[in-house]
Amino acid sequence: MVYGHGEKPLHISLPSLELAAAIRKGGANQLIAIEVTDGTRELVIPKDIQRDPLRDEIVHADLLIVRRGEKITTDIQLSFTGEVEKGGLVVHELTAVSVEAEATHIPESIEVDLEGLAIGSQRLVSEIAVPDGIVILTDGDQTVATVSEPRGEATEDEAEAAEGEEAAPAEAAAAAE
Repeated sequence: MVYGHGEKPLHISLPSLELAAAIRKGGANQLIAIEVTDGTRELVIPKDIQRDPLRDEIVHADLLIVRRGEKITTDIQLSFTGEVEKGGLVVHELTAVSVEAEATHIPESIEVDLEGLAIGSQRLVSEIAVPDGIVILTDGDQTVATVSEPRGEATEDEAEAAEGEEAAPAEAAAAAE
């Protein structure tokens, strides 16, 4: 279905393989030029894609008509880069953020730098650097990623303390003999 700009929604049929290839190549925010039933060409962006769960084929897509220079609201995936403090485990709280951007300048993803993030710290939405012309609409106080200590693994101090506790009874038993 194609809709937007006050136009009556159009139900059209597109070659699913070509549509899937365009989305796979350019991501979910790929601008696509299509020819509608009356022969006019429209610039559209996928808004909702439904797939067959068994065959992973597109069975339905809602396509929003956009104009060059127009700002739209959409979700953009986050890509995480950088190494956190040694021994830290990154927990991704968000994988995408809602943004307002010009329809023809939507990036495939937004990079979130985690370089040097210490165990126990977090990266907030407000700390994400975005390209010019992009405004993040997701609440800036939301956590994007946290760095935690892996569970089940003792720290060096805890391991040394446990070894000391095990050695003390053995020394006491040897002294009693």
